Amino acid sequence: MARPQGESIFPVSLLFAVALVTALVLLTLAAAPVVEAQTLTVIHGFHGSPDGSAPWAGLVRDGAGNVYGTTTMGGESGYGMVFKLSKMGSGWTLDPLYSFPQPDQGQDGAEPNAPVVIGPDGSLYGTTTMGGGNRGIVFKLTPPPTVCRTTICPWNETVLYRFTGGEDGGNPYSPVILDAAGNIYGTTQSGGTANLGVVFKLTPTGSGWTESVLYSFTGMPDGSQPESGLVLDAAGNLYGTTADGGAGGSGMVFQLVPSGSGWTENVLYSFGPMDGYAPFGSLIFDRSGNLFGTTAYSYSGDGTVFELSPAGGGQWNFTNIQFLTSGAPGVPGAVGTLLMDNSGNLFGTTFEGGLPGCGLGFGCGTIFELSPGAGGWTYNLLYQYTGESDGGFPVDGLTRDSRGNIYGAGWGGNSGNGVVFELIP
Repeated sequence: MARPQGESIFPVSLLFAVALVTALVLLTLAAAPVVEAQTLTVIHGFHGSPDGSAPWAGLVRDGAGNVYGTTTMGGESGYGMVFKLSKMGSGWTLDPLYSFPQPDQGQDGAEPNAPVVIGPDGSLYGTTTMGGGNRGIVFKLTPPPTVCRTTICPWNETVLYRFTGGEDGGNPYSPVILDAAGNIYGTTQSGGTANLGVVFKLTPTGSGWTESVLYSFTGMPDGSQPESGLVLDAAGNLYGTTADGGAGGSGMVFQLVPSGSGWTENVLYSFGPMDGYAPFGSLIFDRSGNLFGTTAYSYSGDGTVFELSPAGGGQWNFTNIQFLTSGAPGVPGAVGTLLMDNSGNLFGTTFEGGLPGCGLGFGCGTIFELSPGAGGWTYNLLYQYTGESDGGFPVDGLTRDSRGNIYGAGWGGNSGNGVVFELIP
């Protein structure tokens, strides 16, 4: 049984998904049982305007411990923003770095759905799904040139590329990555030769940036509609996932290998009836070169955590290391990227699942840990959202500080606009 082409965990649009989750949160606030929050602390609750709403994406941390992220909605104009959270004494202070304006016929972006990444110069790089001609952009945010003496210090935005929705791609839902030479890589969900998404590269030039399409997806048995970002290995190969396509129509894991004449795609794994489907999150590497990722659904539960290990000769071995069963069968589980600590433990979230009675009985999401051992992996449920002040429905991945504390974002919260949290395992 293949997942139909084009099916998404959010079946109509992002705005529909936000409205759906908001309704679930409001119902949950009236019905959810009170559960002790354990060691999860909300360090910021969003209010819509001017500080943002719907933190869809994961977070990143800099060397000073500041946390950066995006909201898909809210901000000064309601079309999303980039923010910074800084530790101030016993609390945190939010600095709205940039608010995306109302779309203006082909200029700035709108509705960022992906995390930002920190470049070697301290600038932030990211994407918006809409704006820039309605097909999204790649942008760069640069800190102010002089020391800011106030708590609110807007950064300067540069639009690096505007997608057209043609062969160059369109509507990126994923973050970008940078290589050592300063080139930028990413994916788009639409556009390309078959309008099923592309892998792109932006190369800096003297006058700006030049885009090249490394690969256009074609559908079954190839992939389609990538929503994840990319990872780069030491040899310069790129790896990612597509939410649809593959031999079984359930998504796949791919590798792109550079050559003198272009890039060659290798399908490392196509998901099938028994091993999960719809990988929305990005992949991560461990120190041994193994890949780890998640699927949002499985036919026996709520998604999976999987591992792909190189077996030589271009072959990879696939292992499902955990079937997630934290909620009712068929509800979306892990839709974000995993986090790995220095000991090889994996941390992740599920969009739904957890406490019965929360989110119309499907649960408001969980945070989990997987620890490797001689007999396999051990699953540990770290936190179950209540859907109250702690929010819920976490979409993307987590980040971690040097003390092992975990940071992430979710929807809901006291105002219904989302939260950023800290979890001490």
